[in-house]
Amino acid sequence: MVNKIYALIGPFASGRRTLAMQLSRIGVHYIPTYTTKPTDAKDTHPGLFRTLPQEEFDKQDFMLRASYQGFYYGLTKADMLQALKNYHASIIILDTGSIAPLSRLLRENLVTIYLMVDYVTLVGRMLTMGCTNDDIKYQLEYAESNKIFDTWKETTYVVKNTHDPHVALEQILALMGLMHLLPTEELNMKLH
Repeated sequence: MVNKIYALIGPFASGRRTLAMQLSRIGVHYIPTYTTKPTDAKDTHPGLFRTLPQEEFDKQDFMLRASYQGFYYGLTKADMLQALKNYHASIIILDTGSIAPLSRLLRENLVTIYLMVDYVTLVGRMLTMGCTNDDIKYQLEYAESNKIFDTWKETTYVVKNTHDPHVALEQILALMGLMHLLPTEELNMKLH
């Protein structure tokens, strides 16, 4: 069986961080993203991103490096290769512009999962996060102008994440092969 890296993709507030944290908490290997963005004291998902000063960031051997809103993000080659060598399933958080280059590098080892979310859910989540109206407007305009809402067409799978994140979590676990269906006979016995 080929070890896989599962990339969670979607617009701001789609639930990528929440689902990555939940998957990590239940034992799915998480590959950290390094960034130059300072740690936010209000971060509800500590440990997903590792902040480095720019000069330290520049010294890293990245497999993939991207910029977003003036900050740099990267996945190190060592972390990625270690994940492919040692773990059946690993997860990363990936921006939409990184799908094509990472797909070329990892080929059959990369599975991309787009988290589909409607506008009402996105706005509600951003309000809950404490975003201002200007922040919300910026994030939605950014997603529109960069065609992030259309990225689902480039991904391997789409998971709808509009209500209970537990449902999306179960679907992602199933895609990873970490849940299995009961044999038909056993399922029929449980239903009757």
